[in-house]
Amino acid sequence: MLLSMATSSLEPGLIYGLMALGVYISFRILNFADLTVDGSLTLGAAIAASVIVAGYNPWLGTIAALLAGLVAGACTGVLHAFLGISSLLSGILTMTGLYSVNLRVLGRANISLLRSPRIYYDISRTGLPEEMAVLFLSLATLVVIIYLVNLLLETEVGLSVRATGDNEQMIRSLGVDTRYTKIIGLSLSNGLVALSGAYVAQYQGFADISMGIGTIVAGLASVIIGEVVLGAGSVWRGMVAAVLGSFVYRLVITLVLWLGFKPTDLKLMTAVLVVLALASPQIRRLLRLTPREAG
Repeated sequence: MLLSMATSSLEPGLIYGLMALGVYISFRILNFADLTVDGSLTLGAAIAASVIVAGYNPWLGTIAALLAGLVAGACTGVLHAFLGISSLLSGILTMTGLYSVNLRVLGRANISLLRSPRIYYDISRTGLPEEMAVLFLSLATLVVIIYLVNLLLETEVGLSVRATGDNEQMIRSLGVDTRYTKIIGLSLSNGLVALSGAYVAQYQGFADISMGIGTIVAGLASVIIGEVVLGAGSVWRGMVAAVLGSFVYRLVITLVLWLGFKPTDLKLMTAVLVVLALASPQIRRLLRLTPREAG
């Protein structure tokens, strides 16, 4: 039973792992609570689906989704860095604007891809079953992305982005314009989220205007759960932990549905899961206390 749940959770866990990586970059590396991801996931799905339905190559749609996510993140960065809008509000504004943009791109509330070519079909033509093609492509993409992001963050620009999240005033005193480092970090974050949206749309067989709702909560849950399970450390370890957390999160969702909860309860369960993950250090500390110490 548990093995069957783990197997069914592996595919969405890896696909949404890209989204978890994007949230990890903004939340942990840049120290920026970015709500743009709720809109950029749908943006990636909408653009990929629209390009595919128009008759173009699905790989072209996937790349277009990535580029659109980069632009969406840059918009949030510009609102915050150049217009002085708070990080939370700038993300909300971009997310709100993206709702109309996504509707314009989709043309309607949802688009079906069930009879359209998808990137997984191209992989399955090599002889792999479609399920294995999904796993192979998702895992290969994650490995490449983690390697490239880790490589980027070791460069001078990447170190500036990391320093901006750690101590913005310090890095400013060294002559670094943190406005641009924030834009770079947010662009990278939302680009990965939009890429995840393109993969999700082609995996599920449709793109829907509401599919991005709760993305930030699911991403935070993945990041925090991964850190609880694997621990926090270097950047590459944090990214691997985010992907692992994405799989564990999907496994928990599968378990919740198996226990008989309604799909409408999933958002509540997600919120409870995030609270438990965030409070886990405090809970462990309290459990270690003796009754005398607790008193």
